Amino acid sequence: MEIILKEDVVGLGYKNDIVNVKSGYGRNYLIPQGKGVIASESAKKELAEILKQKAVKLAKIKADAEALAEKLNEVKLTISTKVSATGVIYGSVNNVQIAAELQKLGFDIDRKIIVVKDVKAVGEYVAVVKLHKEVAAHVNFTVVEEGAAEEAAAPAEA
Repeated sequence: MEIILKEDVVGLGYKNDIVNVKSGYGRNYLIPQGKGVIASESAKKELAEILKQKAVKLAKIKADAEALAEKLNEVKLTISTKVSATGVIYGSVNNVQIAAELQKLGFDIDRKIIVVKDVKAVGEYVAVVKLHKEVAAHVNFTVVEEGAAEEAAAPAEA
């Protein structure tokens, strides 16, 4: 018996897969539980149309993510923080500070999709922003001492 799965079934298949199962399993479990429907010709045509529309939506989402990734790859952030005399910062710089700096530049990026390694010293680092399962942007940022950022900005203005 051919069944079109309406949701993921462990050990059998994923949503929208067409699988062969024993008649009793399909008739007594999958169909009554709403986990599948009989794979008739009309159901197969409907599935093909759903997959076609879904592919178009996914392609648009991926294209938008790639465009945003290109913009983010060009961004260079400067994050100022309190630093001890030995150059070690108090605490660490994490995805929250990077998201806040990106917000100031007009990028509305959720902090949960930003991946950054432990940043506990002054220097240059790279954060990875996972925009899509196949698209990631690399944001370069520099961690500087709190007073050093203002001193560097003052000569540039003069």
